[in-house]
Amino acid sequence: MPSAKPRIAYNFRGVTMPTASHPAIRRLKRQGHSPSIHGNKLWKSSFLLIDYLNKHRPEHAARVMDAGCGWGIGGIWCAKALGSEVTSVDADDGVFPFLEASAELNGVNTTALCKRFEKITTAELKAYDMLIAADVCFWDELIAPVSNLINRAVRAGVKKIVIADPERSPFFEVADRAIDRHCGELLDWRTHNPVSASGALLVIENA
Repeated sequence: MPSAKPRIAYNFRGVTMPTASHPAIRRLKRQGHSPSIHGNKLWKSSFLLIDYLNKHRPEHAARVMDAGCGWGIGGIWCAKALGSEVTSVDADDGVFPFLEASAELNGVNTTALCKRFEKITTAELKAYDMLIAADVCFWDELIAPVSNLINRAVRAGVKKIVIADPERSPFFEVADRAIDRHCGELLDWRTHNPVSASGALLVIENA
């Protein structure tokens, strides 16, 4: 019996999410593009983030920062579904060809910005209505930078912050700090179709 062909993309909540088998992604890899900080595939927490935002449409989303964007699918969904002007931020500029390919598949554009979390200033954050992130707490060393980014975003008046994670321990440390300091909410979240994904969402409403 012949083996099933690998899936090249998922259509999820109105956005096309390419996998590593998609021709556009394979072409980039053949050209030698290779992200160096885990931005090498579509991470399942993006499904959690998009599903939540789809069910709880933010009131303010004209300008969105997608922090630690990787292939940028969360921000791409915001651009496509909410009409947001999106800045896709990552410390590894090696992800941006994959971001561009994913955006092109969805007929949208985002602005790429190569910057580490700790270099994103309060002044910059004042321009944004919403901060989103998925799978950005994969090392203990990221607890402080992510927590401080949240603190600066709240101080800057960013109205909504949503961070999705598959429930790694560094994420829970970040969430605990945000809950204590900013009255954040921790939500269990799951999706089942077309991908089974489970994890948690940190949601901060900064009205």
